[in-house]
Amino acid sequence: MSLGIKKEDAVVIITGKEKGKKGRVLAVNRDKHQVLVEKINIIKKHMKPNKKYSQGGIIEKEAPVHISNVLLSCPKCSKATKVAVTVLESGEKHRTCKKCKEVID
Repeated sequence: MSLGIKKEDAVVIITGKEKGKKGRVLAVNRDKHQVLVEKINIIKKHMKPNKKYSQGGIIEKEAPVHISNVLLSCPKCSKATKVAVTVLESGEKHRTCKKCKEVID
């Protein structure tokens, strides 16, 4: 199953408490169909002190969002859009915007 969203893509949240917000994808978990979006779905987590968090305490971090709750934001037309896969004459596959028909990458 092709998810159509990759790391570093700009996405728009379409449902839930963060609806309408835009962010950049930090990570994609293909097994669980989840994406981690920058500054979206912030949770508070109690952490013990460790190498990364020497102080410990309550840490705010991003939680994953299900892939069905996000849409790719087209860099050309800047609208939230579904992704279509088109095959060029040379045999290369490219992601395209379904609204403006422009190649995304």
